[in-house]
Amino acid sequence: MPLSADSIPRVRKHTRSVRFDGYARADGLWDIEAHLTDLKPDDYMLAPGVRPAGSPVHDMWIRLTIDRKLNVVSAEASTDAMPYPPYCAAIAPDYAALSGLNLMRGFRQAVHERFGLVRGCTHLTELLGQFPSAAIQVLAGEERDNHDNGRKPFQLDRCHALDTGGEAVRLYYPRWALGAASATD
Repeated sequence: MPLSADSIPRVRKHTRSVRFDGYARADGLWDIEAHLTDLKPDDYMLAPGVRPAGSPVHDMWIRLTIDRKLNVVSAEASTDAMPYPPYCAAIAPDYAALSGLNLMRGFRQAVHERFGLVRGCTHLTELLGQFPSAAIQVLAGEERDNHDNGRKPFQLDRCHALDTGGEAVRLYYPRWALGAASATD
C-alpha cells in the first residue's frame, strides 16, 4: 500500500535511487552490486559549476563478491558522476580493502572504522551498510527458509514479525517458537 496522499501541494526537488542486484557466478561465488544516483530536476549550482537539470550529481557503484558464508572475496567501487571531480572518485580504489570481511560479523563497524568520515566517500560508505541484508536476500531461495537443518534459522528474532514469541514463528517455524519442545529433545 502506498503512502497516503499529501493534502499540501509540493514540488519534487531531488531523487535518490538505490538499487541492489545479485548474481550467482559460474565459479560458485556471488556478486552483489549497488548503484546510487542523485538527480535534481533543476539546474544545480555546485562550487565547480552548474550541474544541468537531470544530470546526476552522484552516480556511484559498489560490487562485493562473496562466498556462501558471506565472506567478502573482493570489492570494487566506481564513481561516474560526482560533485567534485576528480577528488570524489580518488577514494574508490580504497574500497578493495573490504576483502576479507564477513557481512554478518562486525561488517558495519569495520566499514565505519575503515571508511568513516574523511577516510571514505559518505555515499559509498552508506551503501555498504545495506549489503548484509541485500546478501541475505540474494542467497534467499537457495534453501527453503524454514528447512530444518538442526540450527535455528538466522532470521528468527531479527525483526518483529519473526519474534520467536510471536504467531508467525508458531505457524511457520513451530520448532523454534517459545514454549515449543527444546530443539535438543
